[in-house]
Amino acid sequence: MKTTIAQSFIHSISYSDYRNKVTKLLESGKVSGNEQSEDLLHYTKLNEVRMNRLDKTIHVDDAISEELNSLRHHYYWLVLSEGWCGDAAQLLPIFNKMAISTDKIELKILFRDENEELMNFFLTNGGKAIPKVIILEKNNLELKGTWGPRPEGASKLIKSYK
Repeated sequence: MKTTIAQSFIHSISYSDYRNKVTKLLESGKVSGNEQSEDLLHYTKLNEVRMNRLDKTIHVDDAISEELNSLRHHYYWLVLSEGWCGDAAQLLPIFNKMAISTDKIELKILFRDENEELMNFFLTNGGKAIPKVIILEKNNLELKGTWGPRPEGASKLIKSYK
């Protein structure tokens, strides 16, 4: 797994590069990922609007910023995502603002379908649910934890509907 994680950095991109790539795909009538459909195109367009709004309105509370700055180590937050994912559209702007608020976190994003080997190490109930945050210590790429695809309360709600 450590080799796969290390190799994944070759394909990782910044938040702004992620946003630019998804926008350019949309401009050509395409979406990120292996599947292309009118539904996914529609979701990606909605997500562009959501992310634009959140980029403008989200700010990190001072108490959270202080906690992030008090971390003892530096970390990568490696996030598996796709432009059509509604949960990712709501969360990536928050992850980005948190990372910007401290020098302790560097946000890196990977497209799930282009990084299947990595995704397969971090399945949720056997599925490729995203966004998936992989937290790595920066100096040695030691896995410190994962998070996702959604907050626990939302996961329970979705599970109860199913």
